[in-house]
Amino acid sequence: MKLLELAEKLVAGCRDGSDTANLDTLYAEDAVSVEAVCMPGAESRETHGLEGIKGKHAWWNENMELLDGTISGPFPHGEDRFAVHFAMKVRDKNSGETTEMEEVGVYHVADGKIVREEFFYKMD
Repeated sequence: MKLLELAEKLVAGCRDGSDTANLDTLYAEDAVSVEAVCMPGAESRETHGLEGIKGKHAWWNENMELLDGTISGPFPHGEDRFAVHFAMKVRDKNSGETTEMEEVGVYHVADGKIVREEFFYKMD
């Protein structure tokens, strides 16, 4: 899959809620996901492998409710990277706390698959 086609499919999936279903199609089996900080319950900022990335998506869906949000992009960078900007208002399903956050995802692509994603964010 070409970079822009892959990037547009990722963004479309985030917008229509099929992002988890798209993981098998868009990500390499050995992909790496890197968060800006270590997430609750994680041992590291890095998650290795498609199954681990699926686990991150499952955790998010079980614990967070999207109240409002916009997705901008993709923003291609050469032949091997693109970025996406996310602005979200979310509610923690456990505490009820509402947070507004912005996040930039930088996605690295090789052989038509996402091989690395890195997230940069700020939260209220």
